[in-house]
Amino acid sequence: MSQNKLITMDAGTLLTTPLPPTKFIASEFIPQGLHILAGAPKIGKSWLALQICLRVASGESLWSFPVTRGTVLYLCLEDSFTRIQNRLFDITNEAPENLHFATISEVIGEGLENQIEDFLNVHTDTVLIVIDTLQRIRKVSTDANPYASDYRDIGILKQLADKHRIAILLIHHLRKMNDDDPMNMISGTTGISGATDSNFVLKKDKRSGNVATLYCVGRDIEYRELQLEFDKVTHIWNFISDSITYEPEPSDEIIIYLSTVMESLHSFSGTATELADEIENMYAVHVLPNILIKKMIRNQAELAERGIMFEMRRTHDRKEISIQYERVGCVDNDGKTDTTSVPNLPSQPSQPTQDGESAGLNPKSAVNHGVENHAG
Repeated sequence: MSQNKLITMDAGTLLTTPLPPTKFIASEFIPQGLHILAGAPKIGKSWLALQICLRVASGESLWSFPVTRGTVLYLCLEDSFTRIQNRLFDITNEAPENLHFATISEVIGEGLENQIEDFLNVHTDTVLIVIDTLQRIRKVSTDANPYASDYRDIGILKQLADKHRIAILLIHHLRKMNDDDPMNMISGTTGISGATDSNFVLKKDKRSGNVATLYCVGRDIEYRELQLEFDKVTHIWNFISDSITYEPEPSDEIIIYLSTVMESLHSFSGTATELADEIENMYAVHVLPNILIKKMIRNQAELAERGIMFEMRRTHDRKEISIQYERVGCVDNDGKTDTTSVPNLPSQPSQPTQDGESAGLNPKSAVNHGVENHAG
């Protein structure tokens, strides 16, 4: 009988517990976790991988995607240091010192995990590891079930990425047989593509051409197709177009209300009900406490950008929220960071428009949003 009990969390606790949000190494494009970048031989996968590594290590945006700057490890297991040096000469004039290369490593299950752990222990700010190629870190399998073998090897790397909240990008190959769904062309069983968090397939329309489509699918990203063009002079993949066009989403009104309340209070410690009362006192809108907590947890990243950090703790008789507000955005006379005004702040409760819909919140929408407007 197993001595290891399941670690569970009830739905009520899960709904009201702040958890670390998914960290993106490249915003809305490469999240933490395990990913495959697959393409035909000599299509330019390694050039793209090196380009991604350079951008992340230097903190420069990858096309239109802002990156999280940090240390990067690139395992170039099909190359020599001389070849890597020549590629760096071709692609850049300056290379950041926080980009590290290795040409030899152990394989999965026989030392690779320990080598990566050792690197992470020394370079604690590591955000990205690229392994080129996946086949180079796998031992010859005698398993009669190739799916189980694929899933097991990929699962080991995924656990490593999840444990350290980093991104691991595996360079891989495509089958020669074409398919209407590019993801079905990833070499190996579905144990590979199914166990990863994201899959990227780089595919040219014409083998002799320079234009390719990068197909992107994953658990934490939207499906998208990026049109790219390879510049044979600079060896850079240039952005042409994106199948997704974003319209800026307006901030949740509850988050806006909370921001202005905290701009006034600077700090708060109390229950969700008491915090909702503060909002009601300022804006004459009633926010349901459970909705307020859910909105705060779901919008942690935006609140942090607004200078609002919070934590929740349970005392012997109630659950309290502790909030600190730090002014951010501009520099005061003493040289310390100050804040710009919070954008799109409602100065008073919203008034109905001619078609009966409110410009902000109204009694009808309050049923869905957990907000009741007490103004006339």
